[in-house]
Amino acid sequence: MPAQALDNPNRRDEVSAEEWQLRVDLAAAYRLVALFGWDDLVFTHISARLPGASGEFLINPYGLMFEEVTASSLIKVGHAGEKLCESRFSVNPAGFVIHSAVHAARPDAHCVMHLHTSDGVAVSAQRHGVLPLSQQSMFVLASLGYHDYEGVALRDEEKPRLVRDLADHRFLMLRNHGLLTVGASVADAFLSMYLFERTCEIQLRALAGATDTVQVPADILAGAHAQAEHATRGLGGALAWPGLLRRLDRQLPGYDT
Repeated sequence: MPAQALDNPNRRDEVSAEEWQLRVDLAAAYRLVALFGWDDLVFTHISARLPGASGEFLINPYGLMFEEVTASSLIKVGHAGEKLCESRFSVNPAGFVIHSAVHAARPDAHCVMHLHTSDGVAVSAQRHGVLPLSQQSMFVLASLGYHDYEGVALRDEEKPRLVRDLADHRFLMLRNHGLLTVGASVADAFLSMYLFERTCEIQLRALAGATDTVQVPADILAGAHAQAEHATRGLGGALAWPGLLRRLDRQLPGYDT
């Protein structure tokens, strides 16, 4: 597809100021995923629930590379997966199944981020899952669930089990598949994913480079939740988000159009 065919009409004047800001933040998250090298061509997805909407959320156009996503190109979908705005692109059906299930079950999950990073998939295939090998892992282990692989997530029948395994956690490891985080904002979900991805990266390096490992003691792990809340202000992405946007403006601008 020629580059000019990717041009989308600017939707800023078509939506509320609140929705536009959400679109800008979500587009920024897609660009940051590309910048960090976490993308998987056009696959995986990040969604954000629309303010005041029942079952409606924003998600990426299926076919755009993550570094191409803009605030205006994001697609608004309804509770049945129908597109609620004009777009030449479709919506990834697996993305809709996963994200609609989480948004419906978790009112606090305003943003849902799902990735297939190499390190995340590798750890998801390890029987022991996440090990307490790093400070980053403490934050993840304080709120982590696991969901067994059931094939490509195309069936509505999987939704109840996905929701059950996520429960009230911030982090969900999809076995043989990848990583998922939820947050009260796009920034919160992104910071959680950063911690999740770093945890997996460090674990693989530690296991590959040592004949033995030192694990975080159980008594310290027991207080991990409180420590995470204090150190990251409740895993609040707002602490790091402005700096991430400045980096994006320098290296991959254009998301806010």
